[in-house]
Amino acid sequence: MNAKTTDKVWTGVFYIIASLVVLLLLFLLVVILYKGWKFWDVNFLIGASSDTQAGGGIGAQLFNSFYILILTLIISVPIGLGAGIYLAEYAKSGRFLEFLRLCIETLASLPSIVVGLFGLLVFVTMTGWGYTLIGGALAITILNLPSLTRVCETALLDVPKISKEGSLGLGATKWQTIVKISIPSAIPQLITGVILAAGRIFGEAAALIYTAGLATPFLNGSAPINTPLNPFNIFRPAETLAVHIWKLNSEGIVPDAQAIASKSAAVLIVMVLVFNLCARLFAKYLHRRFTGTKRKSKFIKRPL
Repeated sequence: MNAKTTDKVWTGVFYIIASLVVLLLLFLLVVILYKGWKFWDVNFLIGASSDTQAGGGIGAQLFNSFYILILTLIISVPIGLGAGIYLAEYAKSGRFLEFLRLCIETLASLPSIVVGLFGLLVFVTMTGWGYTLIGGALAITILNLPSLTRVCETALLDVPKISKEGSLGLGATKWQTIVKISIPSAIPQLITGVILAAGRIFGEAAALIYTAGLATPFLNGSAPINTPLNPFNIFRPAETLAVHIWKLNSEGIVPDAQAIASKSAAVLIVMVLVFNLCARLFAKYLHRRFTGTKRKSKFIKRPL
């Protein structure tokens, strides 16, 4: 077998593997959407859940999922980006850097249940907050920081050195080069890291059970901000959609718990897909805006 034939064989093998991965994803998507069909019912999406009545809605859980997503990203993105900038641009090779990377790798390998128990000890018990949204956001931040830091570091290291050297040669400072050159060039990869973190936030249940709680009080937008009834109070308990699915499948108190769980799973996967799509489009918009590139016109003028 010559080299050309070997190349074609292995190319075909890799195409088959990639196709199997895509088919597996499509199969899971079809099964989840089929079992949770009619998940788009408005009464189901905005209705309040009930532990005793059939047909409970997921309005509060849906709001909690998005709210805890925003809180976690507000906390984790600046810290992860700052750590990535330090590792890529400022850190010098040595024992301290090796120790820091060991800490990041160790933190990335921690099971979510362990982080949840840590959050229960620190953010629930020691602080005296009880089960809160902010406690859940901090616990998931601990889970997301290692991967987010690695993605940010890799994205900044992939920026061409010639671009950085050109900026420094024109008299820009190192910080100006990072802000004006490195970060805008690395935005697509940085957004990928944010998408991965968001997927972890949407789907996490173990850590939130011990920090954000298993129940949501009846929310009232007109209630004072310092009361558990106000939806924007970060010191109130909050059951997310992933936790709600786990609760329905484990306890099964609601008569049609399986149907509600299937619809909730369909909503969850659609949320992730829509968020990923919007984040990709936003990343392309930012990349074009910062780098000055524009879409090619469909009508290209040809020379006469």
